[in-house]
Amino acid sequence: MRKFLVILDSTTECLNAMRFAALRAHNTGGGVTILAIIPPEEFNHWIGVADIMREEARERIEAHFKVFSEMMQKEHQITPDLAIREGKAEREIIDFIQDNDDIGVLVLGAGVGKDGPGPLVTHMTRSSGTLPIPVTIVPGGMSKAALIAVT
Repeated sequence: MRKFLVILDSTTECLNAMRFAALRAHNTGGGVTILAIIPPEEFNHWIGVADIMREEARERIEAHFKVFSEMMQKEHQITPDLAIREGKAEREIIDFIQDNDDIGVLVLGAGVGKDGPGPLVTHMTRSSGTLPIPVTIVPGGMSKAALIAVT
């Protein structure tokens, strides 16, 4: 089964990327994998403190995943998978794609602020020519009705 890979982060545009991935998976008989990445700079502390912070980060990720998973199941009959990695986001995404042959499309949400689409979208579009899968960029300001119409 082909899966849509979507990145779980704290941005508002993440919601549109999640919706788009769930809608496309539902409409094409695919699946969704949600990848969350814990940045390495969060753990530049003493060992004991770093372990506690790492566990707290995982708990936050799992709580956010639960919300998105319930939404996908209720609205689109999709049960997503969760993967958590630690490291630099751009490298972890590329490694995850290379390690998982069932990933067919990377779905990213683009920011709508004056700072542009966001560093992750900027980096991944620059790398898109060397990725083994297509990248779909979902505008953060797109309405739910517009998302439904294009999927």
